[in-house]
Amino acid sequence: MIEVIYALCLRQLKHYWRSKARLIGTLGQPMLFLIAFGFGFGPMYSKVSGGANYIDFLAPGIVTMGILFTAVFSGLEVIWDRQFGFLKETLVAPISRTEIMIGKTFGGATIAIIQGLIILILTSILGFRVPSITSLVIGLIFMFLIAIFFTGIGLTIASQMRDMQGFQMILNFLIMPIFFLSGALFPLKNLPPAIYFISRIDPLTYGVDGLRGTITGISTFGVSSDLALIGSLSVIICLIGAVLFSRMEA
Repeated sequence: MIEVIYALCLRQLKHYWRSKARLIGTLGQPMLFLIAFGFGFGPMYSKVSGGANYIDFLAPGIVTMGILFTAVFSGLEVIWDRQFGFLKETLVAPISRTEIMIGKTFGGATIAIIQGLIILILTSILGFRVPSITSLVIGLIFMFLIAIFFTGIGLTIASQMRDMQGFQMILNFLIMPIFFLSGALFPLKNLPPAIYFISRIDPLTYGVDGLRGTITGISTFGVSSDLALIGSLSVIICLIGAVLFSRMEA
């Protein structure tokens, strides 16, 4: 089982490393958001919050954004493999489909974490600093769980689709509201009740809040509660994905 998971994970990592355009391109949007929002809304946020630095608030949300987009679009590889016949060869191999799901999930999540770490390093250029090694380690746990959850969502949806364009449209329809309503760009306090309710049922909200609470000390719901929720959701989506993978046809 470990060998299967390792092989599938390594295959995705090699695809990622060989595609330099993908590596650079997936960093463009998060960095654009960080610079545009950071400097555009920074003075307003500082005035409202009594002098707080908006970059410190924004950086964890942008790191999460990089993880979210990279993780969820890892499902494209399933559709790509289906179109070129590799998926059929994988499914008929004498291995469990659960192992295939786990291998692809860990591969996609690993790539997403790498993207998140690169963005976290780049935020230091704008003055953001992680306070301690302990904060960084706990932050990595949140990054891992966010990556697992959204990679699982991407693979789960992809396992039921054959059309690459349709997959991209569905994900764009889902992930933009998930990102913008997660509190990645603005505080959740004092929101209209309807928007606050939607934010509370947004899974990414707890990932963003947990990561921000870990590396900046700003948390709305508490780091332990965030960890429990995003961890539970990650397990649930992986179980759902494993079931759907077991019923998938090449």
